Amino acid sequence: MTVRTVHEPGRGWLLRLVIAFALAQGAVSMARPAVSYRALALGADARAIGVITGVYALLPLLAAVPLGRRTDHGRCAPLLLLGVVLIAGGCALSGRAGTLTAMAAWSGVMGLGHLCFVIGAQSIVARRSAPAEQDRDFGHFTIGASLGQLIGPIAAGYLISERDGAMARTSALALLVSAAVAAVSLGALRRVEQRSAPAAHRAERSAKVPVGRILRARGVPAGIFVSLAVLSATDILTAYLPVVGEHRGIAPATVGLLLSLRAAATIACRLVMTPMLRVLGRTALLTTTCLLAGVVCAAIALPVPVALLAVMLAVLGFCLGVGQPLSMTTVVRAAPPEARSTALALRLTGNRLGQVAAPASAGLLAGAAGTAAPFVMLGALLLAAAGLGARGGRRDREAGADPAAPADPAPGRSRADRGRTPTPPPRSGR
Repeated sequence: MTVRTVHEPGRGWLLRLVIAFALAQGAVSMARPAVSYRALALGADARAIGVITGVYALLPLLAAVPLGRRTDHGRCAPLLLLGVVLIAGGCALSGRAGTLTAMAAWSGVMGLGHLCFVIGAQSIVARRSAPAEQDRDFGHFTIGASLGQLIGPIAAGYLISERDGAMARTSALALLVSAAVAAVSLGALRRVEQRSAPAAHRAERSAKVPVGRILRARGVPAGIFVSLAVLSATDILTAYLPVVGEHRGIAPATVGLLLSLRAAATIACRLVMTPMLRVLGRTALLTTTCLLAGVVCAAIALPVPVALLAVMLAVLGFCLGVGQPLSMTTVVRAAPPEARSTALALRLTGNRLGQVAAPASAGLLAGAAGTAAPFVMLGALLLAAAGLGARGGRRDREAGADPAAPADPAPGRSRADRGRTPTPPPRSGR
């Protein structure tokens, strides 16, 4: 049996999902720098920060595909609830931890909760959005993440103080507050998924699509790599800007404002992404923004004044805002319809692989070449993503496809029919 996607009228579900995502992501974005500051207060060096940041992604790396399989065969809402519980628990227990080992373990729990929430939420958007609306809906959905990334670091910077040796206590307070923020998101999760969703979306377990077939679908590998590069840049920026601030004498509150400025620029990008797509096309927009982001990210390694650093982070945030929603749409459209949640989980597996490898590499680079070296590495990664995006667009043109146009949601339909929302097949009566 083939999975059927149900497109619902009204967008209240998307607004509630964006609010819940903003709160959950805000909790994580508040907790990530707080974990770094608390680890520093407990005696961690740059290498230890890299390990703790990598453990955040380790459990999700192992769990993503099984969770995606489960979501392809059932409801998404239970994953959202589990995700919130794990995020809140990981934040609270990180605040109570007294050793670096315990902090790394609870950071992993927090990462697993974030993965559960994101897989469930992205699958809901994929199921409830018509093909012609996926770019817009995924763009609006990721505004929730950017709002959380905007508010979280400001709140962390406001709560954390290094005066008179208070960093251990104030960073613990920030982690406990982030746990409370995550718990509040439960109130926004009502009715984001229809009660009839299991009947509409359940597929027979014998019809599982092999992972190899999903990864061979044209567009899926490129979408995964672009997402990996963009998320690695955002993640390491969040984890290592506090370390850079410590070395350059930038106060935690100022670091929080800089991280939030980056998030605000990402929100601005996603609000205007639809007209940018119309003007530039998907390939040109993705390639240009990754290229510019790579150059700016590498330039953060320079000892520039705080005012210029703020401008650089605003430009970087705007450019990074393109990659995530477009990579979601790319993966959803390229994957077989009955394996879209698994494909999104594979994309998240790539993200978490980057979140394991990039911080570990960043920690080694920071220990050997200084705290600014990880940003040079990220710049190179983003330049590689730009090259992959340009190459994919060139292959599409050689194959006769228009990379700027939306993918055909129903292969085999006439060109005149493309772009129309397909009529759902009649229900079988079950």
